[in-house]
Amino acid sequence: MTDSPKPGENTNKRVIRVPMGRQVVAPPAPRSVVPLHEGAIPSLTGDSFQNFTARIGIGTDNVASEGTYGFNPITRNRQLLEFMYRSSWVIGKIVDTPAEDMCRAGVNIRGKFKPDELDKMNRGAARVCLWDHIESGITWSRLYGGCLLVALVDGQDLATPLDLRTVKEGQFKGIIALDRWMVEPSFNQTVTDFGPDLGKPMFYRCTANATALQGQSIHYSRVVRLDGRRLPFWQSQAENFWGMSEVERIHDRLLAYDSTTQGAAQLVYKAYLRTYKVKGLREIIGMADESPEGGMAYAGLLMQMEMIRKYQTNEGLTLMDAEDEMSTFQYSFGGLADVLGKFGEQLSGATGIPLIRMFGQSPSGFSTGETDLQNYYDLINAAQNSKLKSGITFFYDLLYRSECGGDPPEDYSIEFASLWQMSDKERAEVAASVTDTIARAADAGFIDTARGATELMNASDRIGLFGSMTEQEIAAIRQNPPEGEFDDPPAPGETGEPPRDRSPLLPEEGDPDKDPNEAPKTDAEKEDR
Repeated sequence: MTDSPKPGENTNKRVIRVPMGRQVVAPPAPRSVVPLHEGAIPSLTGDSFQNFTARIGIGTDNVASEGTYGFNPITRNRQLLEFMYRSSWVIGKIVDTPAEDMCRAGVNIRGKFKPDELDKMNRGAARVCLWDHIESGITWSRLYGGCLLVALVDGQDLATPLDLRTVKEGQFKGIIALDRWMVEPSFNQTVTDFGPDLGKPMFYRCTANATALQGQSIHYSRVVRLDGRRLPFWQSQAENFWGMSEVERIHDRLLAYDSTTQGAAQLVYKAYLRTYKVKGLREIIGMADESPEGGMAYAGLLMQMEMIRKYQTNEGLTLMDAEDEMSTFQYSFGGLADVLGKFGEQLSGATGIPLIRMFGQSPSGFSTGETDLQNYYDLINAAQNSKLKSGITFFYDLLYRSECGGDPPEDYSIEFASLWQMSDKERAEVAASVTDTIARAADAGFIDTARGATELMNASDRIGLFGSMTEQEIAAIRQNPPEGEFDDPPAPGETGEPPRDRSPLLPEEGDPDKDPNEAPKTDAEKEDR
C-alpha cells in the first residue's frame, strides 16, 4: 500500500509499506523522454530492473546494493610504487613491457637526405644513447604517472626558449629523463600560446633529489612531457597536473592474483599429512612434569615419533603399538590452475598486454596467439603515434642539426618500424608480389623506371630488399632513362606491315549497294561469294 503524498513532499519518491511497519524510501525513478505519436499513452520507465519484494536489483536493500568503489590514490605513494616495482615481477612486466616494445624497433627516417647523413644520425643517436633514455622516460611515466625528457644543448641556458635554428654542429649532447618527483612545475606561470602545450607549466624546476641539473629551471620548449594514464581535470589537478600510474588501476586485481598464488604455495606444505593416534596421549603429556615416570614416558613418545619420521623410507620399518594407528591425508590441487588463469586473464585485459607477451603463456583453444600479438602491436603503434611521434621528431631534428649541420630536408619525417616480423618464407612471397606488381606497371607504361625504383625503395622496409638504393641513383635513372622508354609508339604501316582496316562498318570497296549497318562477313562467306 502506498501512502498519499504530504504537502510539499517530493511526489517523485516511491514510499513502500512493508511488514512490521517499516518504510523503505526508494530513490526517484528516472524518467525517459520519448517522442509520442498521436493516440499514444505516456508512461514512466526506469533505467534498471528492481523487484522490492524479492529484493532484486540495485537499491532494493540487498547485499549487492552495498557495493561501491573506493578512492585508493597510490599514485601519490612513491615509496609504495617503488617497493611494488622492485618486488613484484608482474608489476615489472606491466610497467616495462610496453616501454620496451615502443622503443625496440626504432624508427624509419624519410626524406631527401644525402647518402651519409642517415648514417651520421644513426651513429649520433647511438652515441648519446637516445633510445635508452626514451625508454627510461616511458617506463617512469608509466610507474609514477609522469616524466620529462630534457634536451641537452651545449652552451645554451635551459631556462630560455629553444630556437632550433641556433643549434650548431656538435651542440646536441643527448637527453635526460627526470620523473615527476624530480621536478616542480611552475603553476603560477603557464603557457598561453595556442597549441598542444596551452595551459601547461612554462617552467620546471629541478629539485635537490634530481639525478642532475639540481636547482635549475627548464623552459617547456626544451622538454618532451610524458604523462601517465589520463585523468579528469579535477583529479589531474590533485596530481599536480600529472597523469596516473598504470599500477593504480590494476592494484586490486594484482592483490587478488598474488594472494591466490601465495595461497596455492602455502597449500603445498599441507599436500601430504600423516597422523598418528596414541592411546592415552593427553595423560602422557599431562604427566610429563609431575613425576619422573611421566617424563620418561613423554620422552619415549617423542623419541618414537622422531625415529618414525627419520627412518620411514622405502627400506625402513615402522614399529608401533598394537593400539596405535597411522593414517595419511592428501590434498588435491584440482581447479587452482583455472583460478590462477582467470586472474591472469583479468590482469592481461586490464593492461592490454596479451598472455603470450606478459606471462609467456599460449592462449587456450584454437588460437595460436598471433592475432593477439598483432592487436597488441597495433595498440603499441597507436600509442607511439599519439604520445611519442612529435617528441621523437623533435629529437631527430636536433640530432640532424648537430650531426650534419643546417636544416633538415623539408620532406623530413619519421615512421615507427613495425614490431611484427615476417618469416623468411612470408617475406620472400611479399617481395616477389611487390616486385612483380611494380614491374608489370612499368612494362605497361603506367609508371617510368625511376618511379618504379622509388616504389621499390619505399617498400624495402617490408620486403627486406632494395634498402641500399639511394635518391642519387634514382635521380641518375631519371636523367638517363633506359633506351626507348619515352619513345612514341610507331604509327600504323611504319613497321612494314599494311595498315589494318579498323572501320568494318564501312561498305566494302566495289559494293556501293551494301547496307552500312550489315554485319561484316567472315572469310568463308567472302569466298562463297
